[in-house]
Amino acid sequence: MSTTRHIGIIANNTKPGARELILSLMSEFARHPVQLHLDYRSSELVGVESSLTEPELAEVCEMLLVLGGDGTILQVLHALGEQLRPLFGVNLGTLGFLTTIAATEHSRAVEAIVERTYTLSERTLLKVEIIRDNTVISTRVALNDAVVSRGELSRLIRLDVRIGGSAVSEYNADGLIVATPTGSTAYSLSAGGPILAPDSGVFVLNPICPHVLTNRAVIVNDNSPILISPSESRSSIFLTLDGQNAQHVLSGDVISITKAPQRLPLAMLPGMPFFEVLRQKLKWSGAAV
Repeated sequence: MSTTRHIGIIANNTKPGARELILSLMSEFARHPVQLHLDYRSSELVGVESSLTEPELAEVCEMLLVLGGDGTILQVLHALGEQLRPLFGVNLGTLGFLTTIAATEHSRAVEAIVERTYTLSERTLLKVEIIRDNTVISTRVALNDAVVSRGELSRLIRLDVRIGGSAVSEYNADGLIVATPTGSTAYSLSAGGPILAPDSGVFVLNPICPHVLTNRAVIVNDNSPILISPSESRSSIFLTLDGQNAQHVLSGDVISITKAPQRLPLAMLPGMPFFEVLRQKLKWSGAAV
């Protein structure tokens, strides 16, 4: 006798095609012993009554189907808080690094979930704390990166950085990116950083437009604590995690970045390894341009 499984759907309701995709998924899952649960935004799109928030959805579901783009995955992660569940991203645009299946192939996602043939890629998260007057005033997690950057004025900021208790440098730059392997294909890549495999077990520190040209990206073991201390500065300094919710940082604060104890399981289709996604996204054909 089949046991009913519970799967959640969270859709970016601003994306064209979101409503049609939800209806298609509801129709296909209806043929299997699967109970779908929709968050409140998704339910509004298809006229189903539901007031479930992302964490409430995670409490009753074994997996969450996220319909949107990579940015939607990041928004869902931050909304879930401690209620992490495997996320299966279906892209409503072009393929992403986190949402690796297109909406037109959603039937393959349904099949993989029903038959349990999907694979889980366990992604390292950053634990980011702001310490002020020896007291932790903020603790958050990030999947891609933590970015310390200047505010509105176009001035360089000075950041003293220590790794594992050893001084690295005082960066004089527009900012500093600390990226996970997952985040190495995001902002850090645009800033000239290296691409890291998801299971590489390292972080990358990448200065943004450094004043000293010999300051380059540094790769460190993800077990090494990273401490960033803004020096005295006339510019506003902000900490942004995954491109969301910038937080003002004061001179004298210490930003502590370590590997979070929890990891995010990303569900993917079988036969779609990281380097295949990379090859498709970056159009690495081997041919001359």
